[in-house]
Amino acid sequence: MVQLDPHDIERPFAKVRSRRIFAMLGRALTLRCPNCGSRGLLRNWFKLNERCPRCGLRVEREGHDYMAGSLMFNIVLAEMIFAAAFVAYLIITWPHPNWNMLEIVAPAGMAIAPFVLFPFSKLVWLAADLALRPPHASELRDGGAGSTPAR
Repeated sequence: MVQLDPHDIERPFAKVRSRRIFAMLGRALTLRCPNCGSRGLLRNWFKLNERCPRCGLRVEREGHDYMAGSLMFNIVLAEMIFAAAFVAYLIITWPHPNWNMLEIVAPAGMAIAPFVLFPFSKLVWLAADLALRPPHASELRDGGAGSTPAR
């Protein structure tokens, strides 16, 4: 009979302390690995490394619609920032907002925001996913030079 490691079994909606969740979100917002806090996840602004160089966590986790969720989170985050900025602008400039400027700036901002927010939203989504589904041992590998990714 095969003995399963209890740390290697997926626990949906795992009970993670709020302190750990805030730490993971803080790491993600500073573009560090949400799991271990190391730098080096960004290859460039639009491309992330496949794994964390220290803990070996896969940035693109397995699961149903993980990538679609991260893209949707990016778009929703961009929309929320736009809505907050739009309302703030209207409140500050009311009763004479510059509607002509808004016709140009608003669509341009909405087109650019998802690209500017890409690495942040990708890592925040990863942190939220890690809070709900802690990583399996198979998703991690030693970050050493001689190690190979777990498949």
